[in-house]
Amino acid sequence: MKMITNTKEVKNIVASALMLATITNTFAQEETKEEKKLTFSSTIDVYYRTNLSSTDIESQAPNTSFANETGFALGMANIIASYEGEKTGAVADIAYGPRAVDAVGGDALNINQLYTYWNVSKGTTLTLGRFNTFLGYEVISPSANFNYSTSYLFSSGPFSHIGLKADFALSEDFNLILAVMNVTDENFNGTSTSSVPGAYSLGAQLGYSGQFLNLYYDGKAKLGFEVDYTGGFNLSNSFFLGINAAYADNNGAGFSGIALYPQLATSDSFSLGLRGEYFSTFDGISGTDDPSVFAATLTASYTLEKLIIKPEIRLDSNSEEIFFDSDGAATKSLSSFTIAAIYTF
Repeated sequence: MKMITNTKEVKNIVASALMLATITNTFAQEETKEEKKLTFSSTIDVYYRTNLSSTDIESQAPNTSFANETGFALGMANIIASYEGEKTGAVADIAYGPRAVDAVGGDALNINQLYTYWNVSKGTTLTLGRFNTFLGYEVISPSANFNYSTSYLFSSGPFSHIGLKADFALSEDFNLILAVMNVTDENFNGTSTSSVPGAYSLGAQLGYSGQFLNLYYDGKAKLGFEVDYTGGFNLSNSFFLGINAAYADNNGAGFSGIALYPQLATSDSFSLGLRGEYFSTFDGISGTDDPSVFAATLTASYTLEKLIIKPEIRLDSNSEEIFFDSDGAATKSLSSFTIAAIYTF
């Protein structure tokens, strides 16, 4: 066996070993980085709801989307698979449960979102496929909303779109979205997402420092024209005020409304928020009354690890007698209590 006595040889061997270790470490890092490009996430939600003003009439619920069953009920479970390449990527969001069915209209395989994207440049991204709407303050997933029940404004606009959109980061504060999409077969209280044959819609969003002006237009195919403002302001380190206002008109029929979302964080794990909303629909026919509703929803949010618990009291007061009290008499108001559990992982 040859003995190494030359100092230069020793240095060369050490240098080679270090180089080999560096190369091995680099490959390991690249492999780890490659593995992290494909990620999975999920949310589930369940709840209990009861009517306080008419507990013996279980079929009653606020005329908004989701969380309308009484007793113990299921919300939605979804699995989101995301792949992020150097310039391209894809997202598949599959959802199951009553909330999912209401959100996607019973679509085959309950596809909430399914799209691919291309980062054309540092400030430009193209997205093609099915994606949740950029209009409005609230979203389908309960994990991203402060209130568990949804607003009339959210329930009246489109939930998702199928088409092509372009996102432009114009500056550090300004961003712009332009989109061409199918017209979805949604009405002011419907959730179907089947396409209207031969019709297309246009969408746009102009954003500045967390304030967004949204536009939607499909001629007279379904919703017609909708303008929507969504924003909010941090009035202090612990107090936030969210705002949503919208107006939609299709040949004289449509809706309008405004909702305020004051929210107070008392600690890292507990917050209290109120949604106060005024909403009205109109049919464009002179001499008829346009119904309206005021809804106040008080929600507490407590976070424990990845579990969010939300107890909620809601009062809906309508201009017409569309509800029933405990004696079965027609009334304009309905009060209800809900407690929901949301888990993200």
